[in-house]
Amino acid sequence: MSSTTHPRPRYLFIRILEACNADCFMCDFALSRDTFRFSPADFAELLPKARAVGVAYVRFTGGEPLMHPEVVDLVRAGTEAGMKMSIITNGSLLPKHAKDLAAAGLAQVIVSLDGASAGTHDTYRRSPGMFEAGLRGLRLAAELGVLPRVNTVVGPHNYAEMPELQRVLTEAGVRQWELSALKLDRTIRYPDPEHVRAVCDPLYEADPASVLVPMGKRFYGDTPEEQWQYFEDSTPPRASLPLCHVTDDVIYIDGKRGRMHACSCIPHRDDADGPGGAPIREGGVILLDTPAFRARVDHFRERGPRVCSGCSTTAAGYSDDVARLGTVTPWQY
Repeated sequence: MSSTTHPRPRYLFIRILEACNADCFMCDFALSRDTFRFSPADFAELLPKARAVGVAYVRFTGGEPLMHPEVVDLVRAGTEAGMKMSIITNGSLLPKHAKDLAAAGLAQVIVSLDGASAGTHDTYRRSPGMFEAGLRGLRLAAELGVLPRVNTVVGPHNYAEMPELQRVLTEAGVRQWELSALKLDRTIRYPDPEHVRAVCDPLYEADPASVLVPMGKRFYGDTPEEQWQYFEDSTPPRASLPLCHVTDDVIYIDGKRGRMHACSCIPHRDDADGPGGAPIREGGVILLDTPAFRARVDHFRERGPRVCSGCSTTAAGYSDDVARLGTVTPWQY
């Protein structure tokens, strides 16, 4: 599939490291000191291949991407290659690096904030000072012309804080907000699902002209069927039947393992059947949209709406928008 035949610009996600300076209770990378770093040489080799298959957006993930010593150089290289560059970060180092990242051409920054105040967010992330650093970094990024977004993981521990967080983020000038369901290797129970709806439905029904409204689907589902599935077995809302359209538009690269996946929400670890995804190198050369990768795209396009258990609200909403409209606005994933 080439850039001349693909109907929409594609997203390339790259996990550029697994090290992290946060201690989030829900994350496998908490306080990781892993030494892997995705190299500028690999990125230089990858960029023309990405352009050839229609990639327009590149997002660096981690771990904590701002711990990568060459992250500014990587952003600059992507910008110079014509890509719109994005980073998802815990925000602790953003005030320090915001000016250099903006000068390198960073187009969007996503900060993870899970509480409405330092007293709660820093407790959930087990990282003192992270809330204030994240907000300060978001404000600075906005002043520098970088699109500010917040991602929030929502669960029984913090859903009641979402109206206050909505107010805080609106006042801070945040432009995009994703609420995605907490995912753990066990069933997650809410004492009163009706209270979740009463607290959170108004978030999504607010006037976007005056308040920041979350992107994508509700984290507990939009339809009665989705909400039943979420509250009964902890499965977050997925792309609606019959097909998941995210798989056609996303390439997720796990640099350390040398694998690529058809969605940023598909598990990146090895499983009982061996390595997940498809290899990004064949004969030592980086290749995208290989037959092995396309087979996984086809698999999840057709089966994802029935079997995926880790979808994000923006991924589900993106797929449904494509199905309904045939297109999506920039940065909707």
